Amino acid sequence: MYNRILIANRGEIALRVIRACKELGIESVAIFSEADRGSKYLELADEAYCVGNPRSSDSYLRIDQIISAAEIADAEAIHPGYGFLAENSHFNEVCRDSNIDFIGPTPEAMDMLGDKNKARALARKAKVPVVPGSAGLITDEKEGLKVANEIGYPVLVKATAGGGGKGMRVATDDDSLKIALDQAATEAKAAFGNGGVYLEKFVELPRHVEVQILADKHGNVVHLWERDCSTQRRHQKLIEESPAPTLPPNVRKDICEAAVRMIKHANYYNAATVEFIVDKDNNFYFIEVNARIQVEHPVSEMVTGIDLIQQQILVASGEKLPFTQDEIPCNGASIECRINAEDPERNFAPCPGLIEQILPPGGLGVRFDSHVHAGYTVPPYYDSMIGKLIVHQPTREQAIKCMLNALAELRIEGIQTTIDFQRQVLAHPDFVNGKVDTKWVERNM
Repeated sequence: MYNRILIANRGEIALRVIRACKELGIESVAIFSEADRGSKYLELADEAYCVGNPRSSDSYLRIDQIISAAEIADAEAIHPGYGFLAENSHFNEVCRDSNIDFIGPTPEAMDMLGDKNKARALARKAKVPVVPGSAGLITDEKEGLKVANEIGYPVLVKATAGGGGKGMRVATDDDSLKIALDQAATEAKAAFGNGGVYLEKFVELPRHVEVQILADKHGNVVHLWERDCSTQRRHQKLIEESPAPTLPPNVRKDICEAAVRMIKHANYYNAATVEFIVDKDNNFYFIEVNARIQVEHPVSEMVTGIDLIQQQILVASGEKLPFTQDEIPCNGASIECRINAEDPERNFAPCPGLIEQILPPGGLGVRFDSHVHAGYTVPPYYDSMIGKLIVHQPTREQAIKCMLNALAELRIEGIQTTIDFQRQVLAHPDFVNGKVDTKWVERNM
């Protein structure tokens, strides 16, 4: 077991890892930029080091500064959280070359699964369904047109690197495909340094269902059931829940088992999420693997009772998973709403600034994961999420009611937030009936 862990992240996830370390009796080391200097959550860490100026490129993405902080603090391992360097295989390698454990998969597994084209090939090998599309990267316009006409329009042009919707375009005919190929490649090259793209059949009205996985270094791989993340806006998740509503039991079983096969074939350990799209007939298709912990991990923790961050740390230290698949329950229903410092009335424009007052909600089955407090200034340099509101109740109907009450109780004054928007979504009949796909928000809200 580790004695001291450095957390290469900030905000809510940094605080979450600090708490997990405390519960395991491990000392924690935080890092911060000048923009985060004085943040109250830093006081909960045993030590904290400044790693640079406010912008991410000058601080949270500075591998040299982070490694220096870890060496000065005598940290034995680094937890990357999510975002920033969490899926950066070079950072992973530098950690290991510096004799510091990276709490995540090997760089090789991260590289393989981080490349969507390679991951699709692995999925086929593991007999996991993939969306019909090109066998590999599209190397020229002529090849793209040939593949598109074979699988039929509409098609989706996707970047092989990165995520968050960048490098993705829908094409409905030959002319729009020519434009989409050029735009997607250009955007992917600028965002990820890799302009490779491939084609997939565009699945209309898809749901986004993902499976939480834990794997240890001894070959044990289990799933912690599935999450539905279909409530999105421009490929950014807004609401996540577990179990996925309207998913038939046999499909649920198959999709979870497919995710386990995928991870076993990747020789992977630590936490991972295998993401799928599900069509209107409940056919599911693999889309990608996130080789890290995800923002929405709390809903899986609530229905299973398993602390995913603690398990990440224990697995990285070499311990075996303390449970088998048959011992992992799925009790009740959990929903998470991301609370962002954004103004929905101004096209969700970021709203950094001073939080004058905050009143978190409470009650049985209510959890608010956040690092902010009255007097905290939301900086303009980072992701706009300032907290996650999670509820857990015996049924989905009760969970929705509980979430609506918790959102009504949550008060954040001084900045605009997405609280009222979330309440509108939760109260909509389509959401209540589980009839939400990944474009539903853009069509209806």
